[in-house]
Order: sequence, then structure tokens, then C-alpha cells
Amino acid sequence: MSEKSKYYLGPAGQLLPIEEKIEIPKKRKVFVVGVPKEIAFQENRVSLSPDGVGVLVNNGIQVLVQRGAGQNAHFSDKEYAEAGAVLVDTAGEVYSADVILKVAPMLLSEIDLLRENQIIFSALHATMQNIEYFKKLIQHKVTAVAFEFIQDNSGFFPVLVAMSEIAGLASIQIAAELLSRPDIGKSKLFGGVSGISPCEVVIIGAGTVGTYAARAALGFGAELKVFDNQMYKLRRLQQTLGKPVFTSIINPKVLLKALRSADVVIGALHSSKGRVPIVVTEDMVREMKPGSVIVDISIDQGGCIETSRLTNHNEPYYVWNDVIHYCVPNISSKFPQTASYALTNFFSPLLLDIADEGGFDEYIKTSRGVRNGIYLFKGKVVHPIITDFFGLPHQPLDIFFY
Repeated sequence: MSEKSKYYLGPAGQLLPIEEKIEIPKKRKVFVVGVPKEIAFQENRVSLSPDGVGVLVNNGIQVLVQRGAGQNAHFSDKEYAEAGAVLVDTAGEVYSADVILKVAPMLLSEIDLLRENQIIFSALHATMQNIEYFKKLIQHKVTAVAFEFIQDNSGFFPVLVAMSEIAGLASIQIAAELLSRPDIGKSKLFGGVSGISPCEVVIIGAGTVGTYAARAALGFGAELKVFDNQMYKLRRLQQTLGKPVFTSIINPKVLLKALRSADVVIGALHSSKGRVPIVVTEDMVREMKPGSVIVDISIDQGGCIETSRLTNHNEPYYVWNDVIHYCVPNISSKFPQTASYALTNFFSPLLLDIADEGGFDEYIKTSRGVRNGIYLFKGKVVHPIITDFFGLPHQPLDIFFY
């Protein structure tokens, strides 16, 4: 500030000194984070890796980890203890924390352990819940955040994108394994070998899942065809891959022709309004080659292939009309360590930001992206999706702050 700007004219025309404003730093919020062991069916991921725990502990945030929480992701209790976590034996002890980090949606038995004013981060999967689920959450007067709804500054959904990347890459790895099996597959190597035609891969959907599946298929040396009804997605996929590939809108005749010669079909459609449309009919599947493979990643939204039905990690595939179907809805849980690192990359910086801003309530005043994921705020429904599906009245979150 210049000498001249340090003064102003008073009411009598005299020069008076200007009071200099000093920024008052925000008081850092200290809280306790709880990481319970996931008990949902075949949920192998964990919300924080030992490295993520270490980052939080080194910044003054206490972390409670239930023993065995990282076992399925190959993180030992010893690793968590060495990172500074407080190991506890029961879920009840974990649920004494201020903030609970989960992967799968809360189960009813877990909701019973909640206490008033806790903050819960987890998946929601709203269409798979019922009204009693939300009524029970409301009774506990908690703040609940669905991480699949959280957006970053660029408008993307960071957790969904991370899990979609894993699912896309994994789909090709899974297809390659099934295709090579001599008992049900064609004993065929996925990639091309000199003098031998490469495998043909058809991907239906050019979003994040489809793009990463395409990258993996090209890495194997496969011949690729991608279908989507959104032209901007097809253009973006071409730009991302950096090389020309066959792309088309979902024209039944063109798609059927591609399916007849395909070795692998990846269903990667996504809908923001519930069920995905069926674009591959039963008759189309009958036209596919014996021993070919379908991986329907869209199965978590009903599936985009008519012959798809839910499978699980214990019995991941079935054969219909000599075509192998893999329809596990939670593919990223097959690769729990990779997926857990991806979740850690999201949760660790977020919790540090919340602490630096003085707590959750202060943080969400300026963080629109996280606010987009809040569906309950201190026991009040604040997300319209709960109203749309279950008729529970909601209040805009803004009214609690302005």
C-alpha cells in the first residue's frame, strides 16, 4: 500500500489513517475418522489404504480402523498400525468416530450403530434402496454423502470416473482370460500374432468405461469397433485414442454385422435415468460365434444385452447358446487393491481440505461439488433424487446456510 493510499478524507476534510485489514486464519478442525470393515456381499475394497491413513495422521487427524478392514485388499493390520491408525476390534468402536468412510452403501445393521451429527461418506445406489432405509437414516439425524454424486471443479464425478476406468481396463483382461479357456472358450490368444488375424472386439458405449476398454483392447492388438448414439462421445474417444478406429451410431443392422464376427463384446452403456436400454437382442446373440465372450458392464443398470443376467465373483460367468456371459455388477471389487488406492486418492485430500476449512459445515459452504453428493443433512433430506424415487420431501441445502 502506497503512502498516499494509507489515508482518507474525514468528515471535516482532515486526513485520517486507513485501518489495515489483517486476514484472520481459519481455525483448523480436528476430528476422528472411522474405517469399518465392509460386510456387504463380495465388497472387497476398503475406503483408505495405509498410505492414506499415514497422510491423515501426519496432519493431525486421528483414524480408527477396524481389524481386518483391509484384508481383502491385501492391506494388513500391521501396515495400518505402522501408518498411525488406531486399530479397534468391533464395528461399534469404529462408529464412534466423527466421520465414517465406507465403500458399499450402509446396511441396516450398520445404520443402527450411527449416532446423531455423524458424517457418513459411502456409495448410495439409490435405486437399490427402499423408503424404510432412508427413514431409518433420518431417525439418526446424520449427514450422509453419496460419493457417486460428488463432482470436481471440472464437473466430472471423480469416484465414478476412477471406478469406470478400472472397470473398462478389467473388462478386457477378463475377456482375454475367458477367451483363452479351452473348456468354454476358443483357446484363442487375445492379441494379434504375425500372420494370424487379431481378435475382433465390439464395444457398445463410448463413455469412460468404453474408452478405457478400447485402450486396453488396442494394447492387446485387437481389431476394434465402437458403437454409441452420442456423436460427441465417439469423437472424444477417437481423440483420446490418438488413432482412427471404426465407430458408428447404434444402428441395429450395422451392429448385428459386427456381432457376427466379434470374438468379444463389451456392454458399456450408462444411463443417468435408471435402466440402460437393451441394444443387443436375444436373436442377435444367437448370431454370434460359439465360444465368443460378452462382458456386460452395464448389468448394474439392468444390462444392455437381452441375454445378460446378474452373476457374482464366486460364479462370474455362464454360457448361453455357446456364448460366454460375464455379468458381475461390481467389477472393480475384483481388483480391490487398485480400487482402494483410487478411493484413497479421493478421500485423503478431501478430508485434509475439510480440516483446513474448519470442519464439514464450513467446507461445504464453498464446495459445490461435495454439496452435490449430500442427500441427508443432519437428518433432513436435501437431495431431489430421494424425492423422485421415494416421495420423501426434501429441502434445498442452501436454506441451512443462507
